[in-house]
This record gives sequence, C-alpha cells and structure tokens, in this order.
Amino acid sequence: MAIFSRMVKVILVIGFLLATAVTSQQLSPYFYTNSCPQALAVIRNVVSKAVAGEPRMGASLLRLHFHDCFVNGCDGSVLLDDTPTFIGEKSAHPNMGSTRGFEVIDKIKTAVDAACGGAIVSCADILAVAARDSVVLLGGPSWTVQLGRRDSRTASKDDANHNLPSPTADIAVLLSNFQSKGLDAQDLVALSGAHTIGLAQCRFFRNRLYNGTSMNPLFLSPLQSSCPAAGGDYNTAPLDGLTPMSFDTAYYANLLLNRGLLPSDQALLDGDLTSRAVRQYSLVPLLFSVDFTRAMVKLGNISPLTGTEGEIRQNCRKIN
Repeated sequence: MAIFSRMVKVILVIGFLLATAVTSQQLSPYFYTNSCPQALAVIRNVVSKAVAGEPRMGASLLRLHFHDCFVNGCDGSVLLDDTPTFIGEKSAHPNMGSTRGFEVIDKIKTAVDAACGGAIVSCADILAVAARDSVVLLGGPSWTVQLGRRDSRTASKDDANHNLPSPTADIAVLLSNFQSKGLDAQDLVALSGAHTIGLAQCRFFRNRLYNGTSMNPLFLSPLQSSCPAAGGDYNTAPLDGLTPMSFDTAYYANLLLNRGLLPSDQALLDGDLTSRAVRQYSLVPLLFSVDFTRAMVKLGNISPLTGTEGEIRQNCRKIN
C-alpha cells in the first residue's frame, strides 16, 4: 500500500515537475530567455562532448554542483582558486584531489560568453545546468533548472571542511547535515542516489573495508586488493559496482546487499525513513526519478546570490 500511495503521488507530481519543477521566488527557468536564449544549448553541447569523451565526467560535474551548493549556497565558490585574501574550497579535505571537471567548466564559460556576447551567464548557473545535462546523458531523468544565480566573490576552505557531508558519517550526522540545508530524509536518500555513477578514492572508503565490516564478502575481496590497509589513498573504485556509468537504481540494490562502498552510503539503512526509501527506490525506478529531480531543484535553491548580490564572473576561477 505504501508503494501504491507513492505511485499515486508520482502520477500527480511528475507532469508538474517536468513543466515547472519547484519554483523559487528568486530564480526562474526563463532568466536568460531575452539576454541569451542560446545559453542552455551551448552548455549542453560542451557537456555532451565532455561526457562522450569520458563518461566519468558526468559524475564529476554533478558532484561539483553538489559541493558548490552545500558550502554557503549555490554561488560558484567551489570553482575559485586561492588568492592572497582567502584559501578556497578546492584544498578542503573532501575536495582536494577528488573534485574535477574544472577544465570543462572553463570550456563552457568560454563558449557561453562567446555566444552571449559577454559575461551574461553565471558560473553558478553553469554548474547547475551542467549537472542536469550530465545526468540526462548518462541515462537519468531531466528537470527544469531554475536560473538567475550570481557568483560569489569569496570562498572558504574552512566552510567546505565543516559543511560537506563526510563519507564516514552515520545516519544521525547525515540527517542533521542535510536538514541544516533545508533538505529532509527523503532528499538525503534521493540525492545519495547520485552515487550510482562515478568513482570514490580509497581514503574515503578504507574504513569500510577493514574495521569489522559487514560488507558482502564477494564484494570485499577485490576492493581490498585495490585499496590496501595502508597506502594507495588515491586508488579508485566505482561507487556502484554493477552499472558504474549508468544513472539507474542499482545503487539502492547494492545497499540492500551490503555492497555500499562508502560508510555514509550503507548508513542509509540505519534509519527508519531512509531505509524505507532505499527499498522503495530499488523497486520503483520511476519513484526515484521523481524524488531525485525534486531534490535536485531544492539543492539548487540553497541560498543563491541574486539581484545585485555577488557578480557574474568573467573567469570562473577568479573574481572580477
């Protein structure tokens, strides 16, 4: 009955989501309609070429948007290089050596500015649109991206260290972290489904392999070969060992088989609401698609700079 009632919600909500998503008082999907109507097509073209050349890049671009929004809102701060006045987010522990795709964002910015005749589209909006396009290119659902974010003039390594969810966090910490951003338990599970694509570094999942783990032994042995108890910190493994380059619901099936790679992934089964959502998504892919797109719009609406706040950067790596 629970799944049936959720399916009723799907039927009622999916048309609305695809048409208008979740509106914000400050953002609009039509923000560039007059100033640069070709902007979204240009972004999609560059992302398509990047993902075709390296499918993993889709996961990297999606992750950049998430890591941007969780640190002081969706303001493009994750893209900023260090300056004499601040140490940026790139060197924070969750980002150092693992966030990637900056060169693709540079290419998008160059192409969009050329098409628009100047710096019209913000780097924060480029991240949001590139994340959506990446998901679609890897077989996932689409959603209407709200636009009109402006770019920050600063970034903070400390804020990134304190705000980004830890890959070793337990369910209580995860829920608290997401709730502090206006995201609920359903959003936590839906957004975690992004781990159906991409890779993780050994240093982020080593504890899952060696500290009395309950991980499926058939999954454990090959992982220990590539991620030893000491050394090999930057060796990688797929977050979803079944279909690592397809945006699907295999991630949730993995969790039910104790095959979650990160401790924070497997921790989703430790909460009543979150474990229920994991089971529902593993059975009803359409339900996951609806909740994921809804959660992505909520993520993109976290504390944007709008109006005269911030700036529209000419170079996404540095302030004007």
